[in-house]
Amino acid sequence: MYPSVELLTGLIFVASYLGYGVTQETFKWLFFSCLIIVLTITDLRARMIPDAVTWPGFGAGLVFSAFLPPDDGVALLLFWKLPHWAHRDFLLGLLSACLGAAFGSLFLWGAGAFYKFLRGRDGLGLGDVKMMAMVGTFMGLRATFLTILLGTFLGSVIGLGVITALYAGGWKRRLAERASRMGLGGVSSLRWAIASQYQLPLGTFLGIAALLVVQVAPIIPRWRPFIL
Repeated sequence: MYPSVELLTGLIFVASYLGYGVTQETFKWLFFSCLIIVLTITDLRARMIPDAVTWPGFGAGLVFSAFLPPDDGVALLLFWKLPHWAHRDFLLGLLSACLGAAFGSLFLWGAGAFYKFLRGRDGLGLGDVKMMAMVGTFMGLRATFLTILLGTFLGSVIGLGVITALYAGGWKRRLAERASRMGLGGVSSLRWAIASQYQLPLGTFLGIAALLVVQVAPIIPRWRPFIL
């Protein structure tokens, strides 16, 4: 995996140059992308999102947004009644970062709580919630929403493909056969039930989505007005 991650990082640097040129904004998104690569690969390999990355990243996102605000206009739209002196870029940037962090974290936390209420088991870790809080500070509300939408879509499609492949490949077949002999059901239904319990790391897909939104979309000029 090591050379693959190194190659990915190099491609991200190239994409940043193509999308943003040599600007202060380029440095912001390079810093963000490096954090996301670390979180994405760690979640994929260890099924964990370390606080040692997300919390410093959260602070860095606030600082970056104060000087390089997310250009989504949501903060100005919501707080247009503030006094004129409050309509400074750094204040609006901080408001945008806080709105993005609040939306990203609370949306995922609410989805996880709803899933647990329906299924009676955890389907989402708090690491994902903290990761999206960090993402929100860099990206603002609108791009954070797009990241969640794209990440969950990717996770659903790829997750269904992985479960289908596990079932078709005979994963845990012997376990299903033993359970069937104990009268717990048919082999096929048990195999599908076991395969459907396979857990994929949501943080990995959210990270991939964040990289696509930040690094790929700006290369396509007609996308940029709708995203960043």
